Amino acid sequence: MEVRNPLSVARRSLALALLAATLSACGSGEQATDSNAGHDGAAASPPAAGESPPAGPAPVDAAHDEARVATGDAGFSIDAVPVSSQRLGEFPFIVLPDGYEAINAQTMKVTRVPFWTGDRLEPVEGKAYMATVQERQGNTYSELEFERNIAHVIKEAGGVLVTDSAIPSDVLESVPRDVRVGLVDGWGDVYNNPVQTYVIRTSDRTIWVHVCSDSAGAGLIVLEAEAFVPTASLLPADTLKREIDAHGRVAMQVNFAVDKAEILPASMPQVEQVSDLLASEPDLRLSIDGHTDASGDAAHNQTLSEARAKAVLAALVARGIEADRLQARGLGQGEPVAGNDTEEGRAKNRRVELVKLQ
Repeated sequence: MEVRNPLSVARRSLALALLAATLSACGSGEQATDSNAGHDGAAASPPAAGESPPAGPAPVDAAHDEARVATGDAGFSIDAVPVSSQRLGEFPFIVLPDGYEAINAQTMKVTRVPFWTGDRLEPVEGKAYMATVQERQGNTYSELEFERNIAHVIKEAGGVLVTDSAIPSDVLESVPRDVRVGLVDGWGDVYNNPVQTYVIRTSDRTIWVHVCSDSAGAGLIVLEAEAFVPTASLLPADTLKREIDAHGRVAMQVNFAVDKAEILPASMPQVEQVSDLLASEPDLRLSIDGHTDASGDAAHNQTLSEARAKAVLAALVARGIEADRLQARGLGQGEPVAGNDTEEGRAKNRRVELVKLQ
């Protein structure tokens, strides 16, 4: 009786599925068909007449290196990922072939997922598909075929391998427990197995793919990152003053790095205008209130809003404003000014308000 390795079967399932989806998306726009395809997905086409399958075996790392992004001394940067002109098809871009199934599959319209880049967990927001991929009875497998196919698929789509490595235990423990629980199906057993992270970047979207395999199957996450929607436009000091005099508050037009308290350089002129306002109004005292949208964990959003408010306060103090004229408060997602069901609404909710103190 043949004994089959479930890990290799699950891996081959994912590789063939990705290959079928990519070849379909990068072709003429017509959906490819195959006599081996069932109602659950599409199967990869066999080699053309006269062609031979890749000779091997070749080292797995060599296959990965063909599509690996250089991280450099400073670690991974999304700017290092080349922009692909390939068509990616419809989300989630992966169709499982007949004989394989996704267990506990779910699609979330907006969520935040930490992707391992080899040097850190990079939080990415967007639409996500998560599932555990398992074999159906009767499949054969080849682990080497999986490794070669996954490298081929990402290369054909114009994407790159970011990392194939284990997430350190201390990094995993830094992720809040409720976030880990929410990712359990798609994350796989990241505590005992390496993670493969891929990025496909086009002119209008960025796709992150996470794969983690163990003896029971593969965890799979596909996330289409939301496009950045700029909300900042410079408000001069006199405009800030009029709004505060009329309403007691004004939304400061400032943008931060995704999921961080780092003020983006393009927003520093707005900080300068607030500094000018405070310098011209020595009796004015302000509360700097940070707000987030409702994406992700509420406790995390609370912490993030506090950190962002403190970052603005620190930037003003660095420009000579007395710290005792300012206070920083984080209000998390509790005071939305728009709906959280659209990116436009979420962008409005991610804000810093200047509130006049009596």
